[in-house]
Amino acid sequence: MPATNALDQHVRAYQGDNIYDFDNEILLKWYPTRVLKFSENAASLLELGLGHGIAARVFGKHFGRHVIVDASPAVIANFNQKYSDSDAEIVESYFETFESKERFDIIVFGFVLEHVDDPVQVLEHFGQFLNPRGRMFVTVPNAEVLNRRLGHLAGMLSDMQELSHHDRLLGHKRYYTVQTLRRDIERAGYEIKRLEGLYLKPLSTRQMLMHDFDDRVIEAFCTVGIDYPELSCGLLAELALRPSSAA
Repeated sequence: MPATNALDQHVRAYQGDNIYDFDNEILLKWYPTRVLKFSENAASLLELGLGHGIAARVFGKHFGRHVIVDASPAVIANFNQKYSDSDAEIVESYFETFESKERFDIIVFGFVLEHVDDPVQVLEHFGQFLNPRGRMFVTVPNAEVLNRRLGHLAGMLSDMQELSHHDRLLGHKRYYTVQTLRRDIERAGYEIKRLEGLYLKPLSTRQMLMHDFDDRVIEAFCTVGIDYPELSCGLLAELALRPSSAA
């Protein structure tokens, strides 16, 4: 694989110097705790994408075998610089062409599907690397989060599916809703065992920063969001292979 590729342009979004790092840090610290809650006795983890490296750092403390797939040499280099003591095995590969003889207890798509050209194809591809009784966890951004709904009703956001400049910097191609996430998961041959919300964010990022909420309030926003996926900043789905797919 060449030393640089088109994905390297997105590394700027993961270097910790923009306003949305506030939201990212909340989401990326919270969702791994939810995954771990439902991953007891799991020994191996296959994680897609490094991003900020926050989730990888959390997961690395809990799995004996931890493999991460990422296609950007720049993002990998950024992670290695920030977390030089990580024991994770990093595989440089596009998701669509990743191959392995291993099957993993847990596979995590942490805010990945909004980046890829064909989410259903990528989900299908990774089914072969999941243990028959294993679990897959998928997180995606929610277009209908409460603050975007309010902005739309107030006439400040014409289209809740509209991608911002920051979304494009991150390489996002789409937002999800509860309905479109269910659709892609079912088309890919999985069944949803659990669906919950990640971080019920009531205000814009700038407004959240202005209020300087106590950590206990931020945790409360996350906890409340569990039961309200349609209003939360992100969506978390726990998947299992359908019996016909797990054979």
